[in-house]
Amino acid sequence: MIDHVHDLACVQDATERLLTAVAKLDNASTAEPSRLPGWTRGHVLAHIARNADALVNVLEGRPMYVSAETRDADIERDAPRPPAAQLADVRESAARFQRAGAVPADWARTVELRNGVTDSAARLPFRRWAEVDLHHVDLGIGYELEDLPAEFTERETGFLADRFAGHPEIPATRITDGTRAWRTGREADVAEVTVSGAPADLLGWLAGRRDGSALEVTGGTLPKLPPL
Repeated sequence: MIDHVHDLACVQDATERLLTAVAKLDNASTAEPSRLPGWTRGHVLAHIARNADALVNVLEGRPMYVSAETRDADIERDAPRPPAAQLADVRESAARFQRAGAVPADWARTVELRNGVTDSAARLPFRRWAEVDLHHVDLGIGYELEDLPAEFTERETGFLADRFAGHPEIPATRITDGTRAWRTGREADVAEVTVSGAPADLLGWLAGRRDGSALEVTGGTLPKLPPL
């Protein structure tokens, strides 16, 4: 059962962590490369802000983005801004998302995201939480996968395992951190491969943030995952 009210509060907490960290950046550090190929830290911050507005669109029944080209152009436009402008935009767009999330609505309804992807409205706050916290890590300013809330790491691991479930090019895979376990990949009665490791390393591999070299693999080689 998804508790969207709880998740909205978690988004707010994650946003405050991000804003506190970004407030320490100067012009030079904002223009430096992030951990995402081809993007500066300014690109990441612009994306975080524009994603908040895009999810407001979804909550209010509009297309998430006018087009892929417009989305990319908006990020390129906003990326070079000085830190104060980036900070204000992230804060104000986050507030718009929180206001939209506070409006009484049918949270069981199905909504459409990018590229024809659909989901329940109740899952949008968690999706936003992922955008804020994972991209905070992508900034490369001292917030790491190990610093993510344990609840988030567990839920995002399950979310990504479900996302790759049934993928014909991924072997039937059991994923475990020693306490919890998930299944992903092709349908099979028995897993072909077992991938074990620390929660942060498992999430990093599933989310494309780590190469999986810290993980233990039995029954085969580490599955190659498609890009998110």
